Amino acid sequence: MDKKVVLVTGGSKGIGAATVEVFAQHDYNIVLNYAHDDESAKKVKEEIESQYSVSVLRIKADVSNKEEVQKMVQTAIDTFGHIDVLVNNAGIAIDQTFEDKTELEFRKVLDVNLIGPFLMSKEVGMRMQEQGYGKIINVSSTNGIDTYYPESMDYDASKAGLISLTKNLATLFAPYIQVNAIASGWVNTDMIKEMDTTLIEKEKERILLERFAEPKEIASVIYFLTTKEADYINSSIIRVDGGKRV
Repeated sequence: MDKKVVLVTGGSKGIGAATVEVFAQHDYNIVLNYAHDDESAKKVKEEIESQYSVSVLRIKADVSNKEEVQKMVQTAIDTFGHIDVLVNNAGIAIDQTFEDKTELEFRKVLDVNLIGPFLMSKEVGMRMQEQGYGKIINVSSTNGIDTYYPESMDYDASKAGLISLTKNLATLFAPYIQVNAIASGWVNTDMIKEMDTTLIEKEKERILLERFAEPKEIASVIYFLTTKEADYINSSIIRVDGGKRV
């Protein structure tokens, strides 16, 4: 029997790389999408294939570019024959004061964080409809629900939009494709490496568990949503943020 196949966007670092590993641990072949960092993507591929009996197809593509998305999905189908799970994880943040934030920056964040998942879900979702099954997991954020930061208003808007997209896709693709989203809080990824340490400690104080999540903790929930045990979970937003102090 063919191995199941997962396509992970933004799979070379952080939550994406952790997600790739979790699925590899469960014997999935991987389509690892990335946009820029060839070295990191190559390293993830080599590490996964050396530790697990799975294949990793590494594809460089901009998820906000329709032609590149179509080419990537076709390459994945040509290689593995099918896609069982899509994880829309690719995302960027361009934090900037309101006065200095530009229209170009705002559009770029929306293009990657929201238009990207739309294009990916459309292209992969059509294939899933043809095969009669599939699961799509969107990686959103609590920034799209109730943890707003004015300097991140474009990021917040994109993640709120992704939650709405999740609900609409779940309705559109029912009953054979389940579509859910993860709303993560702070996670120890490259995005926070340049944050002020005082701000980091302040944010940790607002979390009941008093720490940021590790990427694998988010990846494990993503994987759970693709299991048979989670077949009745659909159109849901799963909050994974360690609990928030009132």
